[in-house]
Amino acid sequence: MRWHEITVHTTEEAIEMISNFIHELGAGGVSIEESGTLNKQRDTSLGQWYELPLNDIPEGRAEIKGYFAEGTDTEAVLADLKAAVDRLAEYDIDTGSPVYEWKEVDDEDWATAWKQYFKPLRVSDRLTIKPTWEEYEAQEGEIILELDPGMAFGTGTHATTALCLKTLEKVIQGGEDVIDVGTGSGILSIAAAKLGARHVLALDLDPVSVSSATENTLLNGLQDRITIKLSDLLQVLTETREASPSELGVKLPAQVVVANILAEIILLFIQDVYEALESGGTYIVSGIIKSKQEVVQDALQAAGFIISEVNEDQDWVVLVARKQ
Repeated sequence: MRWHEITVHTTEEAIEMISNFIHELGAGGVSIEESGTLNKQRDTSLGQWYELPLNDIPEGRAEIKGYFAEGTDTEAVLADLKAAVDRLAEYDIDTGSPVYEWKEVDDEDWATAWKQYFKPLRVSDRLTIKPTWEEYEAQEGEIILELDPGMAFGTGTHATTALCLKTLEKVIQGGEDVIDVGTGSGILSIAAAKLGARHVLALDLDPVSVSSATENTLLNGLQDRITIKLSDLLQVLTETREASPSELGVKLPAQVVVANILAEIILLFIQDVYEALESGGTYIVSGIIKSKQEVVQDALQAAGFIISEVNEDQDWVVLVARKQ
């Protein structure tokens, strides 16, 4: 089978928004390649080292490729994509005068080729992400997260996911009920469960993500401790609470909510999170570009949260907020 490959040359800042647009336009898969320059700040806290640039993409730039089935009206997709990207200026997101390309490719050119670059990754003092197809021997005290992300977001290599994982490691003490909003591949839910959470409710609006998170939960043997639901943000809490609370797996109010999604989306359901958390509960908020940090902080504080911690990686920020 042949596919239409649409490439957007843009900025690293715009990656998550444009990737989401491509998914919404019906892509069968999305790949992202960021700058391989050695000039960018890199995390070396766990002994990582970088010998040679991985590519010739200019610093701060990225290439996003979307794959559309044969027969897709490519011109219509490109027109819709360009219109959506142009609107990002309204949110002060710099797309860097994006350039668009398209060509036809075969399945084998993209469907599994990316796997050769996804290797076991130590993301924190205790957490290591291991692709299912890679051999790896864990060290004493090391927690292994088995992962096959498929087409869902969340391999741990992106700064926002890595920030969340490191923060979860500090927040989870054991026995917590956790809600993961926008679970993607399920990586944060799996990490929370393996760090000692009593039960995790993983939510996502995308059926592909729900399927991926379900498969990864099974790979890690956590199907009894992670409940996965198709939900628009926290909408399922109201729907299910009225029917049967046991369907959620978690007991409300929860002790921890984590959301690794875009700032614009985070602003839509802050009050819902506040109501879902117990007094003193923790809200881990990621997916925030630095230019949006202040507006998200202000909204959290206006809802009654106290910002207890701020961590950064490259141009991304994770906020830890406590319910008063």
